[in-house]
Amino acid sequence: MSTVPVALDLRICPACGDRASCPQVDGDTLWCAVCGHRWPFRRLPLFALTGPSAGGKSTVGPKLAQRLAGDAVVLEQDVLWTGALQDDVPGNPAFRGAWLRMAAMLHQNGRPVVLCGTVAPQELEPLPERVFFADVHYLALVADNDTLRRRLRARPAWREWNEPRIEEMLEFNLWIRGQVESIDTTDARLDDVVAAVENWVRARIGSNLATPHDLSARTRSS
Repeated sequence: MSTVPVALDLRICPACGDRASCPQVDGDTLWCAVCGHRWPFRRLPLFALTGPSAGGKSTVGPKLAQRLAGDAVVLEQDVLWTGALQDDVPGNPAFRGAWLRMAAMLHQNGRPVVLCGTVAPQELEPLPERVFFADVHYLALVADNDTLRRRLRARPAWREWNEPRIEEMLEFNLWIRGQVESIDTTDARLDDVVAAVENWVRARIGSNLATPHDLSARTRSS
């Protein structure tokens, strides 16, 4: 076992216990601005499967999880949209930051995370927790506005999709197409979309992920 305990929350220094508000990273090494201690961590890529509501993320997610089993962890971000994380701040930094910390902890198990949910690069890239990831790759599932409008109007009442909210989402649908890579799901078969997303993830995972042996060896030498 490692002689230096490493906290699952990567903000916490395992030597002095300080919790960094702005984590310091040098490659795949964290260092404490208070005591100077340095320790290794897995700095893997994060995959953001984004796009407008009704674009197909929640439908693709379960099948994607089956196809990526053992190679990546697929998660739905809306499960944490609750309580204090529903911060009424542009970009929802408390919510986004919590997810980045969660994904970084999961990465220490050796598998990258695919995070499904509506998000824009501008909401993740400025956050202090962004340094935990080698890259953040964005892929949007989109559709034509008429199709999205029909899908959103058909949703159950508890999801509260009124007309103003629908129009706002249609604006996002048009905007996100110009920001990140996208797949149009308007007339696409589900299996084809799942396969395309799987191929997109696999092409970016890379083959140089640290093994548990590699990581523990570097911990002992730190």
